[in-house]
Amino acid sequence: MAAVKQKLLLMGKSGAGKTSMRSIIFANYVPRETSRLGATIDVEHSNIRFLGSLTLSLWDCGGQDHFIDNFLEAEQENVFKDVAVLIYVFDAESMETKDTDYFRRVCDAIYTNSRSAKIFCLVHKMDLINENEREEFCKLREAQLKEIGERLDLTCFWTSIWDETLYKAWSEIVRCLISNLDTLKAKLRALCEVCEADEVVIFERATFLVIAHAVIEPHDDVHRFEKISNIIKQFKLSCNKKRAGLESLLVQNANSTVLILDFTVCTSIMLVCSDTRIRPAAVLHNIQLATEGFKPLLDDAPIAGSDMLLEPKNIPSSVPKASVLR
Repeated sequence: MAAVKQKLLLMGKSGAGKTSMRSIIFANYVPRETSRLGATIDVEHSNIRFLGSLTLSLWDCGGQDHFIDNFLEAEQENVFKDVAVLIYVFDAESMETKDTDYFRRVCDAIYTNSRSAKIFCLVHKMDLINENEREEFCKLREAQLKEIGERLDLTCFWTSIWDETLYKAWSEIVRCLISNLDTLKAKLRALCEVCEADEVVIFERATFLVIAHAVIEPHDDVHRFEKISNIIKQFKLSCNKKRAGLESLLVQNANSTVLILDFTVCTSIMLVCSDTRIRPAAVLHNIQLATEGFKPLLDDAPIAGSDMLLEPKNIPSSVPKASVLR
């Protein structure tokens, strides 16, 4: 399948944390290293290969007043044309009137030039907001931002570089660019049932963002996948510093078995079993049998907005039930 490039704008006032979050997700920075990053000058372009056929054309736009004014005036068509996703980052501590005024103008420019674009507002540095005040703060800010972007498809997230919220937001952002998620989820559920697992999760291998998951046994922690993204990403970076790679990880205790390993060329997979009678070798065997059927869905994933969709009948729905051993 031919590569498809999707344009993402990363915007917000200077100091909001745009470049820090981009560096953590895509450039393997750890949070403590981001303090040495300088301000973005004009626009920094990055082409990021993601899930085989998808390339993210990420425009990190400088947040100083004169740059934003230039983007909205002289360069408006160049900057805002053919945008698939706008990520607008606010500093939670300093969401002043000028910042929301800029956001209003940006929404107008998106509506004029890329009306079908999806808008993600990331209210960042939430760790600096008093925990007792966060719920009310979020309600007020979300209502304010949705009023400004009422003509557009707008979603709000509350993020910090110090926890899993950043992975939650960016996982949602990249998932909106993949059109075959329903088919992928159906295949994951079939794999989950064959393995008699509680849940199975697909991560993009380089960023460890969550692509899709299937859950048989519900869990109380709704943020668990993003927490795992954060933990495994940091562990992989630690391995890299020792010139070692992470291909697989098996964690077992009296209550469950967790297996994380490379899946297709572009992805990793995690499978959780609470039935400790199921042997890890059987789970691994099922995953290996399923890999070929998932490759067209993951390594050549059709992109939202394209007409190159895979027919479900061409994808094996499961692996042989007999391969589940106890």
